Amino acid sequence: MPAQEILLLGNPRLYETAVAVVETELEALQTVVADLHDTLIAFREKYRVGRAIAAPQIGVKKRLIYMFIDTPTVFINPVLEWKSPETMVLWDDCMSFPEILVKVERHRRIRLRYKDLDWQDRTMELEGDLAELLQHEYDHLDGILAVQRALDPYSIALTSQKALLTV
Repeated sequence: MPAQEILLLGNPRLYETAVAVVETELEALQTVVADLHDTLIAFREKYRVGRAIAAPQIGVKKRLIYMFIDTPTVFINPVLEWKSPETMVLWDDCMSFPEILVKVERHRRIRLRYKDLDWQDRTMELEGDLAELLQHEYDHLDGILAVQRALDPYSIALTSQKALLTV
């Protein structure tokens, strides 16, 4: 499947809350998962970054996240069950605004409950950069963008300044 257009910052659809997937949609979801994969890979080829993408970023208003690091992982109807009290501050990037970095605060560890493509219940505990990544993607499902989580008005920068930025 060809890569889909990624909705960009300012598109009102990025601020909508995604709806839950129901089991009867699993077969149709295969196409969306393939679209997410192809879109992620195309983005990686262009920008040399990209580990995960949420369905709303390609205009699909479903609670679905696709992550591809070593192997693909599909999170259907994820729920953040637990967030550690310890946090971290970092510069976050996003496929919906690839030329911008945003300084945000995220939880250092999380536990995520979700369904897989076989509609089986799964739980995953993540920490560090993967915890941050899934919190970022989870926000997309609720219509929240990293720019809305910026620590202050000075916490948004163009990626051309990346070498100058320190946390």
